[in-house]
Amino acid sequence: MSLNKVADVNVVSSELLPTPREVKNHAPLSEQAESFIFESRNTLNKILNREDKRLAIVVGPCSIHDIEAAQEYADKLKELQKKVEKNLFLVMRVYFSKPRTTIGWKGLINDPHLDDSFKVNQGLMIARKFLLDLAEKGIPVGTEVLDAITPQYLDDLITWSAIGARTAESQSHREMASGLSTPVGIKNGTDGNVNVAINALKTMLHPHRFLGINQEGQCVVIHTNGNKHGQLILRGGGGTPNFDAESVRLANEALKKANLAQNIIIDCSHGNSNKDYRNQPAVLDSIIKQRLAGDDSIVGVMLESNINEGRQDLKGDKSNLEYGVSITDSCINWEKTEELLLDAEKRLS
Repeated sequence: MSLNKVADVNVVSSELLPTPREVKNHAPLSEQAESFIFESRNTLNKILNREDKRLAIVVGPCSIHDIEAAQEYADKLKELQKKVEKNLFLVMRVYFSKPRTTIGWKGLINDPHLDDSFKVNQGLMIARKFLLDLAEKGIPVGTEVLDAITPQYLDDLITWSAIGARTAESQSHREMASGLSTPVGIKNGTDGNVNVAINALKTMLHPHRFLGINQEGQCVVIHTNGNKHGQLILRGGGGTPNFDAESVRLANEALKKANLAQNIIIDCSHGNSNKDYRNQPAVLDSIIKQRLAGDDSIVGVMLESNINEGRQDLKGDKSNLEYGVSITDSCINWEKTEELLLDAEKRLS
């Protein structure tokens, strides 16, 4: 019997990608950029260890779909960092891959031309070149990790990584987190369950062996040491926010019971904003008040922010899209972002 009757029954075709080594050789990391990535990761680790008292702020678009607009946002963030560097450490949110509840645009790497052409090879190169530019400018980057393949192409350019609410319970993501070179934040489940993230943080502490690819694109068994730089991300869920002082207290109790470091990042968006971007400032205000009251377990904040506020649908010709407006979750605009972070810097002084 021919194998074509039982194998790849629902597969239409497959395409070869360049290897991670080939992509990195085409867009190499300079010594200056490498030094910056090393130092920015070290800064985050110092924040986690309370050696640096600043509050980490992961801020930026829900997703990157327009490199020109993302470059403008990055330049604005770089200038703002100079004004808030005493009390805040800014990390640009650069999400190239998007998990979907059902279907939809899956991000710049998957579909860089926003037309369902899925030129993944081009998406990887576009993403890498953009990250290289940010590293050369001295802008730390945070991103969500959705698969075990993409990090091999981009891992040397990332300062902070996140495991999202939809994948926090995935064994493969927990294993992968144990081998990532960055500090890793893990979100509570979409239903608000914090134990999902607690278990993930416990898992990533330990060595693991799992399937992946190496720099030459070969399928390999990856052996990891375990990752000691984890954080719990509170993002709300199930119709209930969890950014308030009582929720943070309960989360800290759960971390302590699990013998985990009491390092919490609060996502001002998603369940904590009831999916209304206009509620993000109120969440940040509560976080600042908690820090001023002496709670140093809150080591970081996540904000969804873009050049212009709100969101828009991706329909038809992408040239009709409004510049600097998200095509995934709604965001606050740059003016509001700057106002909030300048205020946070002043209040934390």
